[in-house]
Amino acid sequence: MSEPVWQRGDLLGVAELSTAEILHVLDTAESFVEVAARPIKKVPTLRGKTVINLFFEPSTRTSSSFEIAEKRLSADNINFSTSSSSLSKGETLLDTARNLEAMAPDLVVIRHAHPRVPHALAERIAAGVINAGDGAHEHPTQALLDAFTIRRRKGRVEGLKIAIVGDVAHSRVVRSNVLCLTRLGADVTVAGPRTMMPEEPESLGARVVYSLEEAIEGADVVMMLRVQLERQARASFPSEREYFEFFGLTAERLRGARDEAIIMHPGPINRGIEIASDVADGPWSVILEQVANGVAVRMAVLYLLAGAKSGADGTMP
Repeated sequence: MSEPVWQRGDLLGVAELSTAEILHVLDTAESFVEVAARPIKKVPTLRGKTVINLFFEPSTRTSSSFEIAEKRLSADNINFSTSSSSLSKGETLLDTARNLEAMAPDLVVIRHAHPRVPHALAERIAAGVINAGDGAHEHPTQALLDAFTIRRRKGRVEGLKIAIVGDVAHSRVVRSNVLCLTRLGADVTVAGPRTMMPEEPESLGARVVYSLEEAIEGADVVMMLRVQLERQARASFPSEREYFEFFGLTAERLRGARDEAIIMHPGPINRGIEIASDVADGPWSVILEQVANGVAVRMAVLYLLAGAKSGADGTMP
């Protein structure tokens, strides 16, 4: 009997996933899509399991998406607020984690401003750890939901031309997406101002250009990135108007992409800076589909990790 595709107890990054594992997450997520259409949006899959959500950075989409996913799987969840916790009194993250582990959670979802904090946590606690974003390092579930959205809209990822444009240097989304999409066979180009590129942009593993028009020429998918002012020690561009003039996605610039191209954005959107409102709300946009699909993908991740921790075989009940 062959071993199950998924045996991981943690999801710390796309870098560690094989193509087979990525596809297994996407296929599993398909099984959870229809739950959102039910009159009662619940399945008993994780009944009796406890999930702790540790968000050390502000989040709306990711934290809400995980919380909804947990509830739809019938898990018990605890949302941990750092502002009102013992961390504000000087307790270390490790001591906090050990105290939480004493409550016997099955999974911990963590977002943190510093890279590799989820990795350090996973080494020290028995519960499964899910990286919900670590600094400018990775955001694996965002990449998985993006790949899922592309595959549902396009029927495939392999062979597609995908442009990722914007604040590349400060984006954890771009790192995870390049890893995920290239592993699935996509042709990925990243673009942005030189001041918003990492020191060695080629190390990302994608084609690098410095023009929005060049990046989206003939593209099947255009993914715009949020300008992350909170991660910039100093402004990387003279003004919002100038950024939009050169790197903002408008309907006119979109003509360079394929006629059936789709537009994506991880959110939150800075309208009039990264993307024009008529593009964000237009027929090309799948931004709200990304949000909806995020719940199904995170349900799949929670289900697979909980199964691996409990020794289940990773098949749907």
